[in-house]
Amino acid sequence: MRVKARKRPLPTAGKVVGIVALLAFALFPAYWMFSSAIDPEAATRGARILPAGVTWDNFVTVIDDGGFGHYLRNSIVVAIGAVVFSSVLALLAAVAVSRFTFRFRKSILVLVLMVQMVPLEALVIPLFLQMRTLGMLNSLLGLTIVYIAFSLSFAIWMLRGFVAAVPVELEEAAYLDGASWGRMFWKILLPLVAPGVVATSVFSFITAWNEFIFALTFLQQSAKYTVPIGLQKFFGENTTDWGAVMAASTLITLPVIVFFVLVQRNLSSGLTAGSVKG
Repeated sequence: MRVKARKRPLPTAGKVVGIVALLAFALFPAYWMFSSAIDPEAATRGARILPAGVTWDNFVTVIDDGGFGHYLRNSIVVAIGAVVFSSVLALLAAVAVSRFTFRFRKSILVLVLMVQMVPLEALVIPLFLQMRTLGMLNSLLGLTIVYIAFSLSFAIWMLRGFVAAVPVELEEAAYLDGASWGRMFWKILLPLVAPGVVATSVFSFITAWNEFIFALTFLQQSAKYTVPIGLQKFFGENTTDWGAVMAASTLITLPVIVFFVLVQRNLSSGLTAGSVKG
């Protein structure tokens, strides 16, 4: 007897409307930001959906007159430094707490989790005093170190789960085949935990890219400003240049989009895919 294959039901009108509504809700702020950035009448746009025209003067004003290109470079340096060092340190710490047994191991994990629970606002003054003592105020290096410290606790906890999910038998088999610890780490363990490393790098990048309070507190010269501080230059006491604000916001968003495009393939891949590749 032939068994007729069931045909998948066509999407109903309700599903289509729901998907369109969800996309519109998610994408409309980005559309409004970009359309206002190219609108020559952004200051008086009101609730008009379409821009009055197309102009790139706002972007020219932001980059040339506002010096926003310099702020972008500073933010890229800080964000990349935070991503690289926090990912490396977190991966090594995760391997240590997952694969080795030592005294106070559980206590260290609890302390790491407690650090994540402390409100950032409560750390502004202590960190400011510490950075002043170390001579790292108005320094991109000092700001990067602070961002690395903030990202580490979350990254260690996330990578600990990825490392613990890797079977110990794979490492033991590599040792029996004569592989050193470094070769086993590079050829076996790292490919398997790559999705976790990418996920933590996304968190570290967003933290370093969007953070405002510590950057405003530690950086005292405009030459060292990052993009969140540079954005406030376009907000006057009585007036706001909305065209420049939206153009600067668009420029801030572009590196984040590029970063997600570069890592989304590894971010979406699962631990099983990494095991097959290994």
